[in-house]
Amino acid sequence: MITTVNPYTGKELKQYKELTSDQIQEKLELAQKTFDYWRTTSYEQRAEKIRKVGELLEKNKDKYALQMTREMGKPISQSRSELEKCAWLCDHYAENAASYLAPESIKTDYQKSYVSYEPLGVILAVMPWNYPFWQVMRFIVPALMAGNVGVLKHASSVMGCAEMIEELFLEAGFHQGCFQNLTVSSDPIEKIIKNPIIKAATLTGSKPAGSAVAGTAGSEIKKTVLELGGNNALVVLEDADFDQALETCITARYQNTGQSCIAGKRLLLHSTIADKFVELFTEKVKELKIGNPEDEDTYIGVMSRKDLAEELEELMNKSIEKGAKLHYGGKRKDTFFEPTILTGVTSDMPVFREETFGPLMAVSTFDTEDEAIEMVNDSPFGLGASIFTRDTDKAEELSKRIKDGAVFINEKVTSHPALPFGGTGISGYGRELSHFGIREFVNIKTVVVA
Repeated sequence: MITTVNPYTGKELKQYKELTSDQIQEKLELAQKTFDYWRTTSYEQRAEKIRKVGELLEKNKDKYALQMTREMGKPISQSRSELEKCAWLCDHYAENAASYLAPESIKTDYQKSYVSYEPLGVILAVMPWNYPFWQVMRFIVPALMAGNVGVLKHASSVMGCAEMIEELFLEAGFHQGCFQNLTVSSDPIEKIIKNPIIKAATLTGSKPAGSAVAGTAGSEIKKTVLELGGNNALVVLEDADFDQALETCITARYQNTGQSCIAGKRLLLHSTIADKFVELFTEKVKELKIGNPEDEDTYIGVMSRKDLAEELEELMNKSIEKGAKLHYGGKRKDTFFEPTILTGVTSDMPVFREETFGPLMAVSTFDTEDEAIEMVNDSPFGLGASIFTRDTDKAEELSKRIKDGAVFINEKVTSHPALPFGGTGISGYGRELSHFGIREFVNIKTVVVA
């Protein structure tokens, strides 16, 4: 049995019976059978159903948001925002998938030559708990629009959300085999990936999980897309607009109680403005409303699990032992971790080198722009970075020296349906969203007429 627990109350929510091997096989065979039909549908037919998904997300967002909040602790207002973004994603791909995948003529010495984009088949998605709807939707929506079908292994802590997503697609008129939730733990994933019905896999999660999925898929010569952790830097130059930078950095670090791969986790401040910025930043952190995630005005809730809060506490304590200063916060009780600021952080400290998946900001200083860029790149991660300055031309030049998959100037790193999303290093490979993302799981086929 898989048991879900409310991280705020500590009370059990529901138990889910795991699928047997035979039941998993039945679902995969249904997926394959459905794919044989679904791939023949038109973009117009697919778009009609995807738009319906978006409408249902808006219509039922209070119900879905409450489930999300109770299973993983996301403040309810942020849960609704996540669902609104999912609806936006549906509209985007319903409108643009056909043009994203339109055949491309290539001028050659043949009578005719072009590239077509054709679906691969049944795609497996292994998804995390921190954005229970968004992570799944940004996979399955473009996959379905491309003519693929999908099966989902969701995080065990959000099995209720996983069931709701499957029901959502059925209510929108999709055939049962277009999108199926697999109620399983991590144990059978290797066998599922090796199943010949599965043609590719995508994972959002940790480095160990990504390495395991990629290793298994690689042994079977199956494609993978990995969106793994991040240790994003927020670089504030001395000419930055303080008001704008402060608001953005607060949101970048503390939304979703800091549990985001693209959260700004390292705050890098020019030494001439560091003291003043930290002072104002701390004032704003103190204003964040802490409380029950189901309350409308709560901004900081609880972390999803007690062990994750304990891991964050350990990273903090080890960094303090190395000389970091506990400037604000630092208290933990069960799943609650107080919004925290560490100053005097250096590159040898755990909160600088490792991903802090919770409401802790690690503050460092620099004297030159070269030093700032060196600090940004001094990480095995490479998901994204932000630069705050009034000189945007300079920021664009600096962005060329940053190795991450995204650089946002005067803005927090975020995902946008029209822009590719993904990282470098141990932040993974491949891209989601935009025309780059929808083309990850297609056969890019050359067609020649002599």
